[in-house]
Amino acid sequence: MSTILSGVIDRTNRALRRIPVWLIYALGLLPPLYLFWLAATGGLGAEPIKAFEQELGALALQFLIAGLAITPLRRLAGLNLLRFRRAIGLLTFYYVSCHLLVWLLLDVQIASEIWADIVKRPYVTVGMAAFVLLVPLAITSNTWSVRRLGPAWRRLHRLVYAIAILGALHFVMLSKGFQLEPLIYLGAILLLLLFRLPLRRWGVLA
Repeated sequence: MSTILSGVIDRTNRALRRIPVWLIYALGLLPPLYLFWLAATGGLGAEPIKAFEQELGALALQFLIAGLAITPLRRLAGLNLLRFRRAIGLLTFYYVSCHLLVWLLLDVQIASEIWADIVKRPYVTVGMAAFVLLVPLAITSNTWSVRRLGPAWRRLHRLVYAIAILGALHFVMLSKGFQLEPLIYLGAILLLLLFRLPLRRWGVLA
């Protein structure tokens, strides 16, 4: 790493240390509220519920990708975002939960059709599987759980790899026709996951 680049990374890390974690939570909570306002006022087009649902799902995937990128960025570029990882993970769960609630309460609405969709529509099955796996990660994203579970905590949170793949597949499967955006998300997730495997084997990544 060149001296100039190293200096830039050091200055960036110093600036990041001055950002309070609560600010990440506060800013992260706002987009669904803004999207709800857009949906209610006609700002999301002819199908506001569908658009609202899809925007929340895309945000969830973006935060998931950001969380997966933290370790490679630290190990390879020296950019230290570790103090924000828990916030990013919990915000991912927040967006997934909002995405699910919009589908349940505003899209499907009828209880009997919810289970029918989960069983009959593969993309819904995959999405629900990702959400179910995400729940224990959200519940244990606290210092008490880390201490209580010990090494099992790290093993449990490796479920995020499966969750990321399922989430991306959910997006690809629900898209009609050929769409580039879902494939970009899937490609980014696969790249981050494949990137970890040889690096872990060589002892570069934890």
